[in-house]
Amino acid sequence: MTDFDVVVVGAGVTGLTAATRLHAAGRTVMVIEARDRVGGRLLTEDVEGVRLEVGGQWVSPDQTALLALIDDLGLEMYPRYRAGDSVYIGADGVRRTFSGEHFPVSAATTAEMERLTKELDGLAAQMDPLEPWNHPDAEALDRISFAAWLAEQTDDAEARDNIGLYIGPAMLTKPAHSFSALSAVLMAASAGGFSHLVDADFILDRRVVGGLQRVPISLAGRLPEGTVRLGEAVTKVEWSSEGGTVHTDQGSYRGRNVVMAVPPTLVSRVQYVPALPPVQAQMRQHISFGLVIKLHITYDTPFWRDLGLSGTAFSPYALVHEAYDNTNEDVEGETRGTLVGFVSDVKADRILALSPEARREQVLESLAGYYGEQARHPVHYYESPWVADEWTVGAFGTSFDIGSLTRYGRHLRADVGPLAFASSDIAGLGFQHVDGAIRMGEAVAARLLA
Repeated sequence: MTDFDVVVVGAGVTGLTAATRLHAAGRTVMVIEARDRVGGRLLTEDVEGVRLEVGGQWVSPDQTALLALIDDLGLEMYPRYRAGDSVYIGADGVRRTFSGEHFPVSAATTAEMERLTKELDGLAAQMDPLEPWNHPDAEALDRISFAAWLAEQTDDAEARDNIGLYIGPAMLTKPAHSFSALSAVLMAASAGGFSHLVDADFILDRRVVGGLQRVPISLAGRLPEGTVRLGEAVTKVEWSSEGGTVHTDQGSYRGRNVVMAVPPTLVSRVQYVPALPPVQAQMRQHISFGLVIKLHITYDTPFWRDLGLSGTAFSPYALVHEAYDNTNEDVEGETRGTLVGFVSDVKADRILALSPEARREQVLESLAGYYGEQARHPVHYYESPWVADEWTVGAFGTSFDIGSLTRYGRHLRADVGPLAFASSDIAGLGFQHVDGAIRMGEAVAARLLA
């Protein structure tokens, strides 16, 4: 057994950020990763000749930690394609095109959506996203579902459905009745305000040339050879006041400190000797991943551009609740066009029960509702595998059930002896994003160095 200053479990952005900061400060580090690659929920792959961002991909202006790291790593970015009109399908089932931020809904619904946006912006402004349980209305907001909160605010069903879309299906990837209004406010506060979440041109601003997985790959490249061990699932962690020993089926690694840089749901899959304190074990029983199918659909050409469309489409009533032009603009000579779309929560439940062929048919039918008949005839169709991934089993991230953020949230980042816990799932700013992963990795490294 080899001794290290710190053993990091997880080679995603959080773990690699912590490891590179600790290494740069002169600490000895070992990183253990169950997967056969680095990157965690970031994965860029060539699938049948098409480069796909299988995991996270977009960079927005508020993600200052990620922007700084991209600059530090010498990576380049390019803007998401957004020229042309967007498409919206409303409660009446009618397809309409529009430009700008506002959906083509009635004046009354528009007014209600604007009022709800201001209300959520106001609540988010009162919150420190690192400590949402200290919000002035935390207890009341955490005891009511976001769906129930919306119902209290307005009688306009379409306004409720659209505001709910931005945080439920689009972000937490759970039905709005299954998480609290406080969790919704946290999602807004973590992005700098609800207004940012409703602005696709802001929140989905740019992409990294070559794919966002280049960030963790580049971070791993800053560590000495042999520092990152892949394909080793951690089975047990023994700990005491003097340090911790991480066991895998291939070896054991002892550190003065151990960083569990994995989602909260994976923390509980490891045996701890002695067991974690009861509040730590109970807490993670109230945290779960959302469910989303990320779709990558490639055509001979980006035909929607010839129709005057940006590729951006929304509908809380369609199977595919949102879609965007995801063509690889950084690939020289690329003539194909790719759409990325999402099916989440209960709609994902429904189509996952179908055969792959039937699921594909329903997805393409939904896209045809946005883009027309040509959408039914792709040259390549791919579904991101996160729902069945052994080390994720969901996407995009984890969140608390109703009433649990105020009950347990303050314990999320608490150390247990030599054990520290960090991931984007427990971030404040950048919650559930790569930006949050970086912030958590830097925070845990700074704490250990101090």
